[in-house]
Amino acid sequence: MLNLNDIMETITMIQEEDLDIRTITMGISLLDCADTDIDKSCEKVYNKIYSRAKDLVAVGETISKKYGIPIVNKRVAVTPISMLVAVSGGDPVKYAVTLDRVANDIGVNFIGGFSALVHKGFSAGDAELIGAIPRALAVTEHVCSSVNVGSTKAGINMDAVALMGRIVRETAKLTQDRQCIGAAKLVVFCNAPEDNPFMAGAFHGVGEPDCVLNVGVSGPGVVRAALAKASKDATMDEIAELIKKTAFKITRMGQLVGTEAAQMLNVPFGIIDLSLAPTPAIGDSVAYILEEIGLEKCGTHGTTAALAMLNDAVKKGGVMASSSVGGLSGAFIPVSEDAGMIAAARAGALSIEKLEAMTAVCSVGLDMIVIPGDTPATTISAIIADEAAIGMVNSKTTAVRVIPAIGVEEGKELEFGGLLGAGPVMKVRKESSATMISRGGRIPAPIQSLKN
Repeated sequence: MLNLNDIMETITMIQEEDLDIRTITMGISLLDCADTDIDKSCEKVYNKIYSRAKDLVAVGETISKKYGIPIVNKRVAVTPISMLVAVSGGDPVKYAVTLDRVANDIGVNFIGGFSALVHKGFSAGDAELIGAIPRALAVTEHVCSSVNVGSTKAGINMDAVALMGRIVRETAKLTQDRQCIGAAKLVVFCNAPEDNPFMAGAFHGVGEPDCVLNVGVSGPGVVRAALAKASKDATMDEIAELIKKTAFKITRMGQLVGTEAAQMLNVPFGIIDLSLAPTPAIGDSVAYILEEIGLEKCGTHGTTAALAMLNDAVKKGGVMASSSVGGLSGAFIPVSEDAGMIAAARAGALSIEKLEAMTAVCSVGLDMIVIPGDTPATTISAIIADEAAIGMVNSKTTAVRVIPAIGVEEGKELEFGGLLGAGPVMKVRKESSATMISRGGRIPAPIQSLKN
């Protein structure tokens, strides 16, 4: 029997606390679309994605109406396109244009997988795809790109790190007339997960089924509201227990939506990614959760400890609610997408150095951070290297999504709109890292990689 209190609680979460299914993301393998003729390969890519995902948006809307649960985004993730380029050769931008066209025709907001995995070196197709990223993101609207440059098992490919600093900067420059939006659709990873439903880092890993449905659930507003009702005398372990119970309830909703959507689309259900992914909406903020725990402003001393507890409690609650928790799952700290992070950055309480420390204990890395437009490519590479090192040593996913604000003064802001929000230009260290980055080579894997 349904409990009336549970029903009313869920309605309140949705209507007043910004609870939503952030995305249903269909992962599609394109390995059978490889062809030595790039035009034929692109045709196969379009046809397979269209045939598999043409009903994705309609199914999402049907479930949303049935249960009254907002499903904000419908997305597609595909096999890293560098693998197709390895067979076909030719200009990889052709694949990006094809992905953009099919994404537009099926009605999804983003399609991820213009990607390369180069953590141990470059194989056929990788360098060509990476070199094409700036043009690909400049001429498309829906396409997202990611590159994995490191892993705990392999170490860090510093040649790729050096290259990606230049690619990030060039991508921002080619979209300067659109608030440098291209760089907001590009993520550089260490330990990239194969089943992540969130953009811009989603791609369909080679170990995944031919087609699968993954769900990303988000509810920072719900967690904040629960903490606001807690006693100011509650201990930290009591706060952690409250977060865990709240995450449990959120995950159960995701399990319901994911299972039903997969059945309607006749594909396997993959994972639930329970991530507290914020939005620019007031209240839907991870920073405000940390402040509800007892910090005057996100970024002050104690922020890393509070975030570590939050991230762990969210994962524990999710695992209790579903055996299919995967992806990133935890707390995201994207500056431009989080009203509280934006406020803290504007106030000077939150610096890139503090954000870097926070990435050691949360779900991802330096995300949606606007940096000065004159930041050298070598400095961007150094930022990537620092994050990759945190991920490599801690056996966790880390990532960098920074947006060089080309032509914008420090202290000003970039306005992306929608879920991407707006970001103040944050200060970056002026001291050079160029000599280190120019060395290239590989940072060896840490000793904890030898676990077999």
